[in-house]
Amino acid sequence: METIDWSIFNKKIKINTSLEKVYKHWTTPELLCIWFLKEAVYTTQNGIVKGQHEQLKTNDSYTWKWHNYDGEEKGIVKEANGRDTIVFSFAGESNVKVILEEKGNQVHLELIQFDMPTDDATKFKIHCGCSNGWTFWLANLKAYLEHGILLHETELGSTDDKMSCGEYVNV
Repeated sequence: METIDWSIFNKKIKINTSLEKVYKHWTTPELLCIWFLKEAVYTTQNGIVKGQHEQLKTNDSYTWKWHNYDGEEKGIVKEANGRDTIVFSFAGESNVKVILEEKGNQVHLELIQFDMPTDDATKFKIHCGCSNGWTFWLANLKAYLEHGILLHETELGSTDDKMSCGEYVNV
């Protein structure tokens, strides 16, 4: 049996759409909020808040808020090449890299979360939690881009059920 590398995981999905469309749904606040977030705010290096239709760029900072979760995520965009790669800090010390590759009429998306600390709390919260979360959100992106449907719950409310993030598969 192989040993688990708790500092990294990857997720892959194939989506029947264009590379440009997938990239825009990752990098434009308005589109990111359709399938993933309640709110996304991007700020330039000079402190200027970007518009909801503006794509993120390398060195922008972000603040993300989800439906059904009171917390927020803040980080830095480390790379956004305008076509097929996005890298951003995420969940404390870790980073996420999204790589898009066009193959025929599909986009092969690979998400890699890496540089995660390997203490027991991080293994559970970040490795297991984020791995499960990204699995759902990538499926939600595919469902939306291919079929126009969204799978996530926006009305549950995090204060209604303290365990909602850990028990419900669609929050």
